[in-house]
Amino acid sequence: MGALVALAFLVPLGISLGEQTREEALADAARRSALVTGALAVSTEPAVVRRAVQASGEDPATRPVVHGLGDAAQAGRADAAAVARAVADRRSLVVDVSGGVLRLDPVVLGDTVAVVEVFVPDSALDEGSGGRWLLLGAVAVAMVGATVLVVDRVAARTVDSARGLVKAALAVGDGDLAVRVEPSGPRELAEAGYAFNRMADRMATASTDERELVADLSHRLRTPLTVLRLDAEGLDSDDTSVGSFTEAELDRRRTIRRIRQAIVTLEGEIDVLIKTTRKAVVHETGPAMCDVSEVVRDRMVFWAALAGDQNRPHRVSGAQLRIPAPVPRAELAAALDAVIGNVFRYTPQGTAFEVAVSRRDGYVAIRIDDAGPGITDPDRALRRGSSDQGSTGLGLDILKRVALQANGSVSIDRARLGGASVVMLLADPEATPRQVSRFGLVGRMTREAREQKSGGRRWLRQPPAER
Repeated sequence: MGALVALAFLVPLGISLGEQTREEALADAARRSALVTGALAVSTEPAVVRRAVQASGEDPATRPVVHGLGDAAQAGRADAAAVARAVADRRSLVVDVSGGVLRLDPVVLGDTVAVVEVFVPDSALDEGSGGRWLLLGAVAVAMVGATVLVVDRVAARTVDSARGLVKAALAVGDGDLAVRVEPSGPRELAEAGYAFNRMADRMATASTDERELVADLSHRLRTPLTVLRLDAEGLDSDDTSVGSFTEAELDRRRTIRRIRQAIVTLEGEIDVLIKTTRKAVVHETGPAMCDVSEVVRDRMVFWAALAGDQNRPHRVSGAQLRIPAPVPRAELAAALDAVIGNVFRYTPQGTAFEVAVSRRDGYVAIRIDDAGPGITDPDRALRRGSSDQGSTGLGLDILKRVALQANGSVSIDRARLGGASVVMLLADPEATPRQVSRFGLVGRMTREAREQKSGGRRWLRQPPAER
């Protein structure tokens, strides 16, 4: 391809340069002929004409020859027919002869017409043609070499980009969703690289979502599992090694033992499932709306029965009126079950707890207090997968995820009952937007100083004391 381009460009250039050289040689012949025709216009004396001819050039073979001056006429290379045609046409002619070309210029001298002949040899017409074509050949070779080099580099980049894309695709096919490519090469391959990275990101996100769904659903199973475990603990002893029992009693105790072992096994399997699927949280889009009070009342009906079995004093406050929140009902119920389930799991039987709902300052607050030992390290407890009690550490993380989904937050403090107080804030969708202070920064600084003097903002709490 490069050779064809070079030939298509350089061959016409060489021909054009050859024609330019020919035109320059003919122009030089016209200049020398003009010297003689000018002298003839002044005088036709043989001596004057001879001096003009000698002045036109040093080479006798290319000096002008004058026809039609009688005795002063000279013998030239033009035949009689070419001279007669120039006289008849009264215009300059260029005639091909052996070894070159002739330029014939007629000159009208009264009643007669003289013709000035100038010979241009082939050497003058093709002057420098060998070196010219050699130079153009060298340029053609250089162009072809440069084309081959550039095409080789471009092809190498294209091949490298394609190989990288194939290698990354094979890696993804083998299960490595973390592999990415560096988009390079031609525009189409670079766009394919960007598309591949986007596809890999979507696949990794989808895989993470699936693992998170499994982890969160597994954690939700803890609620009914906790009830089963506590109910199983309330059953009679399953010891069959001491005492004498009837066959029916032995079967009953063996059944109780199998139930307890099945619950322990199921709890262990759920723990393993949660730990193996734990990944970073991905927020849901477009949260639904629910009534916080209705969700709290519904879940407390469930937990109140278990609290009665364990002699746990409990109380619900502020859940009488409708309080909307921008979270799905199932998510909020799962978050409440996670926190209340922790109260049942990590506090002794008979420990009191309280669930309160309030609405103020553009937020909906859900507070779960207990009279247990409390949480020693609140920051660590809020980190996903961290727990001081040997659990999966996902309970409070579910609560935090739901709060962040509703543009809120979660905090842990010392409860009025003496134990832990977990507060979840959710943005109130029906709250009136706050007006921007017309005093700007000065007004905000003044307001903050006033709040500090009055004891701080309503929702801020002091750090919990270490146990």
